[in-house]
Amino acid sequence: MKAFSLSFYVLVMAGATIVMRASDSTAVYARIDKVVLEPASGASDRVQVWGVFSIARANWTARSYKPGDDYQPVVRGYLYFRLAGNPEAARREWADLGDVAGTGQVVSFGSRYQFVATVRQPDVRPVNPDPYPVNFGVVKVRDTTAYPPVQDLVAFKE
Repeated sequence: MKAFSLSFYVLVMAGATIVMRASDSTAVYARIDKVVLEPASGASDRVQVWGVFSIARANWTARSYKPGDDYQPVVRGYLYFRLAGNPEAARREWADLGDVAGTGQVVSFGSRYQFVATVRQPDVRPVNPDPYPVNFGVVKVRDTTAYPPVQDLVAFKE
């Protein structure tokens, strides 16, 4: 009976570990270079977020989970968003992104379940912005973590 209990405990703990790692709901991990609000004066309704990004894969499932596989490879470019929903909260998040721009700080934002983020190449004109739904805010991420999407951002060189 004790062997069964111990095996069951180990199995439950192993499963919990996988679920905890697989439950990353973040849409974007980023190192922000600059933030451009549109229009530049008054209440902005669009934003360009320039930097390097690791974006959640759209068709990710826990069944196919391998650490880091649920994020696309790091790419340089810009994200282009428009307001969608709570304008005041979105503008606060855009200001937070602006505050970390140029610092090298890795941040995360957006929910992979609601968020669409298209990385545009620097030479592509900004058209058709993606909607920016407000979720859990902009979160500073420790760059010492072993989590693959974050480590890929930290290690990214031109």
